[in-house]
Amino acid sequence: MTKLSVNINKIATLRNARGGNNPDVVKVALDCEKFGAEGITVHPRPDERHIRRSDVYALRPVLTTEFNMEGYPSPEFIDLVLKVKPHQVTLVPDAPDQITSNSGWDTKTHLSFLSDLMDTFGDAGIRTSIFVGTDIELIEYAAKAGADRVELYTEPYATLYPENPEAAIAPFVEAAKAVRSLGMGLNAGHDLSLVNLKYMHDNIPWLDEVSIGHALISDALYLGLKKTIEEYKNCLR
Repeated sequence: MTKLSVNINKIATLRNARGGNNPDVVKVALDCEKFGAEGITVHPRPDERHIRRSDVYALRPVLTTEFNMEGYPSPEFIDLVLKVKPHQVTLVPDAPDQITSNSGWDTKTHLSFLSDLMDTFGDAGIRTSIFVGTDIELIEYAAKAGADRVELYTEPYATLYPENPEAAIAPFVEAAKAVRSLGMGLNAGHDLSLVNLKYMHDNIPWLDEVSIGHALISDALYLGLKKTIEEYKNCLR
């Protein structure tokens, strides 16, 4: 079954807007696990505008499901990952000031850089994942770099889905088949929601994991966190 990893960045954004510790990021993460999430994702950025380094250190020893850290591999991020040792690190090509991830890696251009990182994290016993689009050649270069998994950047799918689901999913199915043929695991994330998640999973049932934050936390405002996680998990059955 495809695992649901809840990205809790938006919880930290809400906390930071007011100061103090309400909502409590650690408690929400533990509640997500209690309600059925199989993983927790955080994306610490250099300005700590949502998840802070202190959150990462606080979460690691108490989580009982998979802990996924994603981010741009700056020296500071690499150091944090190696100290915390999450189950998985997902590398994204974000500039420090980006609001959110908006593209996959050019794995061909950055092959040497990414290969060194795969070795560094692999030697530390951390599963590696590279954020990519649906370009088959770039997926092949992710494999050449030594990635354990790739995470497909799904915003193009989510954007086109309401207009034409079949056209939206087609390049992702082909990309997913390429990932499988190369022997890598397959994750997906970005703008996945209760609207489009089931259709993606129905067409790519061998997904290992989806990482969902913004839509899930937004849905929880209306449905409550427990019910929301149940609904997302229903999409993955």
